[in-house]
Amino acid sequence: MHMYPNEQPVPGAVHALLARVIEGIVFAWPGVASLYAIGVIAAAMFVLWLISLRIKDVSIIDVFWGPAFLLISLTVALVADGNAARRWLLVAMTAVWSLRLAIYLGMRKLAEPGEDRRYTVMRRSREGSFALWSLFMIFALQGVLALFVSLPIQVAGYRPGSLGAWVVPGIALFLVGLFFESVGDAQLRRFKSDPQNSGKVMDRGLWRYTRHPNYFGDFCVWWGIWLVVLPAGGTWWTLVGPALMSVLLIRVSGKALLERGMRKRRPEYVAYIERTSGFFPRPPRGS
Repeated sequence: MHMYPNEQPVPGAVHALLARVIEGIVFAWPGVASLYAIGVIAAAMFVLWLISLRIKDVSIIDVFWGPAFLLISLTVALVADGNAARRWLLVAMTAVWSLRLAIYLGMRKLAEPGEDRRYTVMRRSREGSFALWSLFMIFALQGVLALFVSLPIQVAGYRPGSLGAWVVPGIALFLVGLFFESVGDAQLRRFKSDPQNSGKVMDRGLWRYTRHPNYFGDFCVWWGIWLVVLPAGGTWWTLVGPALMSVLLIRVSGKALLERGMRKRRPEYVAYIERTSGFFPRPPRGS
């Protein structure tokens, strides 16, 4: 290679760094595995809808919410051709989160049979058209949401870069989220199982520091998964997935919806709101 007198060769490390920066900036897109995932979720939601018609209970969709993500991550792991260690790490993380959630909600469903009051209200307001409406606005909609939230997993399935120490912060945040979800749900279950607590507001344990440790846990889980995916390169834009989950948890079907009902049913919940953080954990006011 011809060089001018004052020209110095660019070190290989600089080339590698530039390549890494460019790889991180470009848009990496989901591949054909996403089409398979769409087909799998569509089929699963349709079968679940048929079951709901049979048993007259659409709240079974809540139990399936977690496993829907496991189906997506498994489909991507089996079809995509990116780094195998990353694909199966994401399957493992999704499996731990989704199966724990499904078991918890399934046990609650068995202990409290019948359709959840939220869906009962919807059913009564749409008599005669609820069956078809529920197919699109409950089952199909939740399938679409799961596909969008899981975009980091789908895109990462095709990235060739190997795992490194950069995934550690993501795994750590994921574990923090899993802790808040698991411990928070266990504390709430014990509280509700005591007849002396009937009608009372849970404000102990993790619930003393945040009104929704389970939703905060979900938040951490999906941002943790995104951080694990981020070093794969070109995946930064998939933050729309955890961002959408955050909006659902805080503004739509999670915190906001639950608290509207709690304010009406339990007057002391207002005092609980005044002293306890609405989402991110912190010491209670006046403590």
